Formats: sequence, structure tokens, C-alpha cells
Amino acid sequence: MYTLITGASSWIGKSCAQRFAEKWHNLILMARSIDKLEKISSSLRSEYKIDVLIYKVDVSNASQVENTFKEIEAKNIDINVCINNAGLALWESEFSKMDFQDLNTMMQVNIVWFTQIAHRVLPFLMKNDGHMFNMSSVAGTEPYEGWHVYCASKAYVKMLSKSLRIEAMGTNVRITDIAPGSVETEWFAITRFKWDSAKAKSVYAGYTPLCTDDIVDTIEFCHDRPGHVNIEYIAIMATAQATARRIFKK
Repeated sequence: MYTLITGASSWIGKSCAQRFAEKWHNLILMARSIDKLEKISSSLRSEYKIDVLIYKVDVSNASQVENTFKEIEAKNIDINVCINNAGLALWESEFSKMDFQDLNTMMQVNIVWFTQIAHRVLPFLMKNDGHMFNMSSVAGTEPYEGWHVYCASKAYVKMLSKSLRIEAMGTNVRITDIAPGSVETEWFAITRFKWDSAKAKSVYAGYTPLCTDDIVDTIEFCHDRPGHVNIEYIAIMATAQATARRIFKK
């Protein structure tokens, strides 16, 4: 059996790969950076003696995702865990002033690619009493100014997760929606502000945000429950954060 992780080359995805390798899961890792995936996979294979398959996947290329799954099927590989983690936010601006390409990129990554992964992996999970983890956000329940499409895309993740949960009734498939608040991940913050490092760092100044291990701990806890227990939704925020937007900073 294999655990599939998207966005696996850094931060939450990379930490998930490390944690599930420690539990001796074989891994399928997908990301845009093949160089990073090669380093991660080499380290995990060596340390844990597991099988690690890596795939360079361009989120804007639906046929590339499809071809990847066809290759997985051709190898007769079984998947029983999917961590559908990849996502991004771009810039902060009034909706009408946003570059539409940025809006489209968020929709492609957070909605279209997310949906394609869920659609292709679900038959594997149905066959293997599997567990799907979908990464939404507290922004999916509390929209706020400047992040219109990002919030909407994460609301989509939340609703699709719930729909799949309903469809999975009567099977042994578990669906879990993980909704983090502010997590200190340099890549997410710096792309959010278009590589303005000072602005990215200011997001986490004056309080203690979540770290990637907090999210991975939560995923591990949900996965380790007995098979009859499905933790459907968890919102996890820093103690200093009370809503999607309100954070107490010293």
C-alpha cells in the first residue's frame, strides 16, 4: 500500500512524507520541483527502507496528472491514504484590481487540480478502505477582504469534502477536512505576497503561529483513530488567532 501526498516538496507536504515514512508507509510524492522530490525520496528510502515514487506534476496540465495516474495503475499500485495538500494564495487586493491570471492560478491549483486528484484517487481508496485528507482553511468558513478567490476556493474544498463524506457512507472510506489557520510556511507567505520577503515575514511577527508539525500531528491523530471513527473536520489555529482574520499580536 502507498500514501499519496501532493505538494510534497516542501513544508506541510514534506513533513507529511517524513511522518508517514516513519510509520513505514510506501509513498507517492507529487510536486512541481523534481529536484526537491529526488532529495526527499533518496533520504527516506535510505533511512526507512520504503518504496518512494516521485512524479513531477504541473498543476496547470490536466493531461500530465491523468498520465501520472495511468502510470500508477499500470504498475498495479494500491493507494490507501491520500493527503491532498497542494494549494496557494496570491496577493492581497480588491477583487476588481486583481490580475485575472493570479485569480485563475488560484482556481486552477486550489479547485481544478485538487478536484482531479480527489476524483482519480477515490477509486483506489474505495478498494482499500482508505483515508482521504483534504487541506482547506479557516478562510473557507470566514471570508475576508482582499482574499475573495482564495477564501472561495477553500470553501469549495470544504464542500467537496463534505459531499464525498456523504457519498462514502456505507463504505469503510474516511474523509477528513483539515482547516488550518495561520501556519508559518515561508513558501506560502512569500508567494502570497509575490516574493516580498519583508511583507511575508510580517505575517508571523508578534505572535506564535502554527508550525508544520502541528498540522502533521493532527493528520496523524485522525488517521490513527479506529476504522469506525471518522474525524470529518478539524479547524486548528494558533492560540493567538481567534478568527480567520483576527490575530492578537504583541
